[in-house]
Amino acid sequence: MIQKYTKTAISLHWLIALLILCAFPLGLYMSDLELSPLKLKLYAYHKWIGISVLGLFIIRLIWRVTHQPPELPNQFKAWEKKLSHIVHGLIYLLLLLIPLTGWLHSSAAGVSVVYLNLIHLPDLVTKNKELSNILKELHETLNWILVSLVALHVLGALKHQIQDRVNILSRMKF
Repeated sequence: MIQKYTKTAISLHWLIALLILCAFPLGLYMSDLELSPLKLKLYAYHKWIGISVLGLFIIRLIWRVTHQPPELPNQFKAWEKKLSHIVHGLIYLLLLLIPLTGWLHSSAAGVSVVYLNLIHLPDLVTKNKELSNILKELHETLNWILVSLVALHVLGALKHQIQDRVNILSRMKF
């Protein structure tokens, strides 16, 4: 019998995944637009999603620290378990770093983050064009790394589900 994650962990997993599935293509699309009211609106939405991911990640991290996740199935080889832990750890790190680098980039660009047009978040650094450019590149690079790790995560789950016939996907089902 495969052990499941808690309903809270499952909800946070899928909500964060959905937000990332919205934020990433939105980021790709908006960055190529000419400066316009639409581009500014899309940047605001992208920032709202990013701050939401950051908040949900913090909740998820607290939940993870206070609730033991289920063990990986015994059918997994030692190297598969190790790789799984490494990939999950890196994804967690990126769920923190990506929103923070986006927020830092906005601050360094001199464009404050106003969450949901309601909450003015503090600038994390003073305006600095050179720093803004570095943070923008870092933010984009970290996003591509996250996409690669998420693809590895999904492919690993599908490999175990389909090829190994271990019902691993049931761990994250409601």
